[in-house]
Amino acid sequence: MKRILSVLVEDKPGVLARIAGLFSRRGFNIDSLAVGHTMEPGISRMTIQVQGEPATFEQLTKQLHKLVNVIKISDLTEDPNVCRELLLVKVKSEPSTRGDIQQIVSTFRAKIVDISIDSMMVEITGDEDKLNAFLLLMQEFGIKEIVSTGKVALARGAKATTLAAGDKDKKK
Repeated sequence: MKRILSVLVEDKPGVLARIAGLFSRRGFNIDSLAVGHTMEPGISRMTIQVQGEPATFEQLTKQLHKLVNVIKISDLTEDPNVCRELLLVKVKSEPSTRGDIQQIVSTFRAKIVDISIDSMMVEITGDEDKLNAFLLLMQEFGIKEIVSTGKVALARGAKATTLAAGDKDKKK
């Protein structure tokens, strides 16, 4: 089962390595990882997607809580959420196919960010299904290269993974 975690951590050297090491020791492969600053100074948010059995995953979450730099963990898997990923795709492009590619790019609300003599680079954001559908269509033209960010996700509505009073103090 795929799980999406939102983890607030102290923005300090080595935190990512400790968390990745914990996942590795427990036999979890991290499918997607994105880390960025939050509105709180000194706090970063990690969005982590992993696959695993519920019982093993629960044990992993408990061990994550024990790490000194982990402040708060939210499992977004069951909650309504918005999950997005950024993808850059370099696709073969001849003058005769550029119009077709541009039409597909427009349909997917993507953006052409670079054009050269024999290729185009497209930037697209969306959920996994949208990105996979786009890639399927681009394969017809010949994909030269792909790079993607990790998934980022937030819970819909009022629920938020933010610091509660005293959360930061608990870790000191």
